[in-house]
Amino acid sequence: MQTISSSNAPEAGAAPLARRTTGSGAAYFEHGTGETLILVHGVGMRLEAWTPQIEVFSKTHRVIAVDMPGHGESERLSAGSTLRDFVAWFGRFLDDVNITRANVAGHSMGALISGGAAATFTHRITRVAYLNGVYRRDPAAKAAVLARAAAIRNEGPDTEGPLQRWFGDDPQSQRARELTRAWLERVDPEGYAVAYAAFAGGDETYADCWPAITCPALFLTGSDDPNSTPKMAEQMAALAPNGWSRIVEGHRHMVNLTAPETVNTLMAEWLARKEEELT
Repeated sequence: MQTISSSNAPEAGAAPLARRTTGSGAAYFEHGTGETLILVHGVGMRLEAWTPQIEVFSKTHRVIAVDMPGHGESERLSAGSTLRDFVAWFGRFLDDVNITRANVAGHSMGALISGGAAATFTHRITRVAYLNGVYRRDPAAKAAVLARAAAIRNEGPDTEGPLQRWFGDDPQSQRARELTRAWLERVDPEGYAVAYAAFAGGDETYADCWPAITCPALFLTGSDDPNSTPKMAEQMAALAPNGWSRIVEGHRHMVNLTAPETVNTLMAEWLARKEEELT
């Protein structure tokens, strides 16, 4: 495990990105050429949450950022869908955009999808990055997230709770906080509820698969993330044959927005890593 300090974050762009839509209803933005890098955001967000990474990596890669089902402009999955259904959706997306093999980075719920893809479509995933992703929550955390999922289903999306968990009060987080607030306020309530329920129940779905995932695997989170903890990142990295953890000091859940320069540096390291370098 390595702990990394970050400089103040630059502002992330808020302008909507022009999307294409697949025949099965997945909306995505594509830019750049080279080796393919697919970016999958978390619950309540939209593909613009990856703007700092799109801006950097589209200079060297074919970057595809996709709206998760029920978010942005992607069609939602049916009520009761599980994490496995979201992973199957991702497999259909790969087919729809004719991708044989790609690097995949996911954040939060997107991390669960990326990990599930690495376990399920192993031959199609060159590298996997698991940003602020959960792993085997303890009983208290499990009860809390299940309670939040039930509340969302009964009362609708909550904006203030995530903002309090995901951000500190430091100046560099303020711009990212306001962007995130705007995205949460725009999310489709039903799509959000379906995705959050899958997220709440998905922390163990692919937890046993990491020893069999041999591609380079980056596990990254913020030192102060109360839910996707450094301990979780370290546990998964220890299980994956070619895994390593990186902890961004002083940041919480939306680390790719609050510490984009640091995250981009670590993702560049990940994209440059060859499998034989870790074996």
